[in-house]
Amino acid sequence: MLTNTPKQLAQIVLIFLLIIGCLTVIMPFIGAILFAFILWISTWRMYKRFILIPIGVNHKTVSALIATFILLLLLIIPTTFLALTLVDRGDALINYLSPYLTTTGLPSKAPEWLSNLPFMGQEFARMWRRFATNQAELNQFLSQFIAPTRELVIKISAIFANGFVQLCFVFFVLFFLFRDGDKLSKMLRISAEKLGGQLGSTMLHKVSETVIAVMVGIIGTAVGQATVALFGFLIAGVPAPLLLAFATFFLSMVPIGPPIIWGGAAAWLYFNDEVGMAIFMVLYGLLVISSIDNFVKPILMARSSGLSLLTVGLGVFGGIIVFGFVGIFLGPVLIALVQMLFVYWTGVVD
Repeated sequence: MLTNTPKQLAQIVLIFLLIIGCLTVIMPFIGAILFAFILWISTWRMYKRFILIPIGVNHKTVSALIATFILLLLLIIPTTFLALTLVDRGDALINYLSPYLTTTGLPSKAPEWLSNLPFMGQEFARMWRRFATNQAELNQFLSQFIAPTRELVIKISAIFANGFVQLCFVFFVLFFLFRDGDKLSKMLRISAEKLGGQLGSTMLHKVSETVIAVMVGIIGTAVGQATVALFGFLIAGVPAPLLLAFATFFLSMVPIGPPIIWGGAAAWLYFNDEVGMAIFMVLYGLLVISSIDNFVKPILMARSSGLSLLTVGLGVFGGIIVFGFVGIFLGPVLIALVQMLFVYWTGVVD
């Protein structure tokens, strides 16, 4: 027995070194890999029912390609539309403002809505008149914002570029998960049983159900808020309602996101002398758009993985900081899994 000890120790050390080496290799892609697993777990049942079985299990590669392409379109089309529209609106804004900031300067009289702003309206109006009579002072004032604005644009561009690269890798991994899903599912079940017996199988099932519940809750709530927001924007007559609805969809995953959109729409209506519609937009945003999160998400997530607003916020912001773009989805799921394991361990339930 003693003669085998050095050999056993060498095997243990070798296994640990292999594990460390593998983790070192995949660490730069760990966020994308985890997100791909989350997407796979969330869509595996639908994939088997609507794509794999109708096409035939002998054509797993074709089925995996179709499923990956469908999910890619569902994410890429609205994202591309949002990005292109933002660029177009930005160009229009620059073209509108450039004559005032280069040749003709600001009009001598400040806009009426600016003067009527509470508290600081008159001060803004005096500043406007001073800049209207002194183009050099206006240029000097604006030059202070050039460097920070350029830095912000660079950072935002880097985030989108990094997110695009991550998503490409996510769908690359997802294709192989779909193609070899049956084998991988079997391997996970066997591993869970060997490591934890009946408890391991139970925990694996709970992990799967939690992932599905959280993803359905996050995506379902985002779709619901974007849909009702679109109706509100159309009723109020806000420009680019479809763009604002897409923005609401993405920002609804952040707890304070939707009020930024409908609040901005209400401000636009107020500054364009649409006071009645501005009041409607505020009430509609508070009572309808933002309220959906309070009753739709708990229903979709169900009791097994209900997350508080604080938990979702920590998951989203922490996920973005650690994993980048995919952290919007990955963060809340990871926190939900930890919460589920802690509840199962302590036995304390609501």
